[in-house]
Amino acid sequence: MSVNPVYRDLLEQLQQTARRIPETQRRMMNQLGVAWSPDRMVKVVVGPRGQLVDLVIDPRVFRQPNAAALTAMILQASRDAVAQVTERVQEIMAEQMPPELAEIRAEQPREDLGFDDHFADLMRSDADRYAEREEKS
Repeated sequence: MSVNPVYRDLLEQLQQTARRIPETQRRMMNQLGVAWSPDRMVKVVVGPRGQLVDLVIDPRVFRQPNAAALTAMILQASRDAVAQVTERVQEIMAEQMPPELAEIRAEQPREDLGFDDHFADLMRSDADRYAEREEKS
């Protein structure tokens, strides 16, 4: 039985993608997100899963203590860092997909594919989810 060349090519591309998984995982796990508050008094660094790995607070912040402002700066810088690393990880993942799959997905409305974009939902930051929950309560 002869296999349709389109399916054969797609299978070969998927096999190549599978062989690149270890390298892709390594690249993804080496990503960091770094963000600063607008006044550069707070620096936040997050790892590839959005977990806080470093927090630097300029000591000048404590000259005029304002806990609410400091909290807001830390949270915003954290959100920015998470968004940055999430975008990079998504780009790395997208590079690994056969171009035809990306084209098909881009052309089809989500409802026609039979599922919501669960990956995008999974990649939403915990801070965004928490803020939504707080708004509802």
